[in-house]
Amino acid sequence: MITPAPTSKLASHLARGILDSVIAESATKPAYLVLDIPDTSYKLYLRPTIAPQTLVGKRIVGTIHAKARRVDTVGSGGRYVEPVEGRPRRVQGSVIATDESTNTITVNAGVPIICTVTDERQKAKQFQRGQFVSFDVLDGATFTAEPL
Repeated sequence: MITPAPTSKLASHLARGILDSVIAESATKPAYLVLDIPDTSYKLYLRPTIAPQTLVGKRIVGTIHAKARRVDTVGSGGRYVEPVEGRPRRVQGSVIATDESTNTITVNAGVPIICTVTDERQKAKQFQRGQFVSFDVLDGATFTAEPL
């Protein structure tokens, strides 16, 4: 079910969602949480950097961090995260911020994602605010909850 979009303002790099579930670590997979993004069908599987203090089913705010394999500029298409349910594998959206000191770009892909540029031929300073980009995401995207 798609929930109504919240109306309170947040910093542009913060992701807002509903904590759907927290999955414990197993012998073959690390622990992860499932984040439902309001006003979308997204259920993102993200590794928590700290244990969330939020109860399942309640609102949670934080940052999503991912590592981009190679960032390409694109001329058309929409903002999205693929797949709709699961760990992020592909992201496309507009650059809303860059940070040269950490070599990261923040991309609005329906949800803000802070992406580390990992291709050694690329630097965050090469990308401009408003530029439309697309990239594959390396395994291990994380979520760091902020206090509400």
